[in-house]
Amino acid sequence: MTARIVLLVTSPRLPAGLLTAPAWDLVRAYPVLTKAENAQTAALRANGVDVTILPSPTAEALLHAAAASADGTSAADGTSAADGTSAVDGTVIWLAGPDGDQRLARELGLKLASNPQLAEMELLYGSWDPPGARLLDAVAVMDRLHAEDAWKRSQTHQTLARYLLEEAYEAYDAIVADDLDALRGEIGDVLLQVLLHARMAEELPEDERWTIDDVAGEFVEKMIRRNPHVFEPGRATDDIAEIMTNWQAAKAAERAAYPPRATTSLASALATLAQSSRDEDAVTALREALRQVES
Repeated sequence: MTARIVLLVTSPRLPAGLLTAPAWDLVRAYPVLTKAENAQTAALRANGVDVTILPSPTAEALLHAAAASADGTSAADGTSAADGTSAVDGTVIWLAGPDGDQRLARELGLKLASNPQLAEMELLYGSWDPPGARLLDAVAVMDRLHAEDAWKRSQTHQTLARYLLEEAYEAYDAIVADDLDALRGEIGDVLLQVLLHARMAEELPEDERWTIDDVAGEFVEKMIRRNPHVFEPGRATDDIAEIMTNWQAAKAAERAAYPPRATTSLASALATLAQSSRDEDAVTALREALRQVES
């Protein structure tokens, strides 16, 4: 009987146990091996799945487990199963850890490339990251930076203000230069400022604090309000003038709901930048405003 190793990869950013139906079918039918206990193994065990821990996995160890399963013995220790169910058809499941166990997968793949008769190898995604999932990693990284980086802990919204301008201006420069590779990095630097301001806001007094989730929630609500042609039934249109009119009307209503705020020379320069048909005029105004901020 041919041995088979299924590498089961799951997303660490989704709730443990949230797997596809094919993945659940496999883990219920065949021996499951993994490197360490984690939330996913706990979820599997809670649903009746037996999981065996191999703390130092190698390609040889997986091949041995698959061969034992094909022979009708326990994939973990080589003993015969009492009811014959531990080795249904020579298949074992390797439940990859949160990092995907890429080193082990590469080692196993190279081994089987030169010795294909040893076993078949399959890759199955039991769950996968939805678009934007790496933003969860970004939030987690910022949480750690704020906790362990003395410089970041010492900052205030006011001391960081100039860095937000600097990063936005560098992103603007990348756009003007048509350097899209650089733009990706500069947008990331802008995101750093967003995440850091939001993390700092979590330390405000209870009646003032807000979080990155509040920022995202307000963004979603604002986009729905300002784009009725997308989100309101019966208002679909491709008329750009109508779309812009709706956008400006929504903005005006939002401004009316809040007390007026004094503007600065920088805000005026940015408004000029947004409205000017001559980039050089707007950039001149923006440079002057930035000099005032830095002085």
